[in-house]
Amino acid sequence: MSVLTRLLGRDADDELVIEPMRRRHLADVLEIEQVSYPKPWSRNVFHSELELARAGDRYYIVARSGAVAIGYAGLMFVVGDAHVTNIAVSADRQRHGVATRLLANLSWEAINRGCEAMTLEVRVSNVGAQALYRSFGFVPAGVRQRYYENTEDAIVMWCHDIADREFRERLTLLSPESVLAVWRQGTL
Repeated sequence: MSVLTRLLGRDADDELVIEPMRRRHLADVLEIEQVSYPKPWSRNVFHSELELARAGDRYYIVARSGAVAIGYAGLMFVVGDAHVTNIAVSADRQRHGVATRLLANLSWEAINRGCEAMTLEVRVSNVGAQALYRSFGFVPAGVRQRYYENTEDAIVMWCHDIADREFRERLTLLSPESVLAVWRQGTL
């Protein structure tokens, strides 16, 4: 058991690994996708997104416990900003900090790529996700009417000044594990 694991009070078997999404993860990712979204992305969409990640236009990660991917998230880079394309966690692992770790990792990646802000859309009905995003400093900036399946509105949220010290400190408090992971990658 690592020192960090002991300090955080977790068992070694429960260690969460955040790593780049690969095609080998897609079976688990698609299973989560199917239960998370009324109109889930197809395998082909994920293949296309992974190709864009290889080109540097996207960034996709998975959260893995053992050999199983239990969550995933992605970013799209657009003219100095990062757009969160998706964050999803398997139902049995929700409310265990997985989404926090994923969003923290996305945030560090956006900072490392020189982005100044992050944005996303979230369902009006998804108050849990809205609370998570607010904890990171995202604030509502508008509404996209009938954005989801042409029936449900989306709240557009932005988090500005992500390169500032205050945002980095917030990330450290929200997810100390993400700081260690970024440090190990040599990008902190």
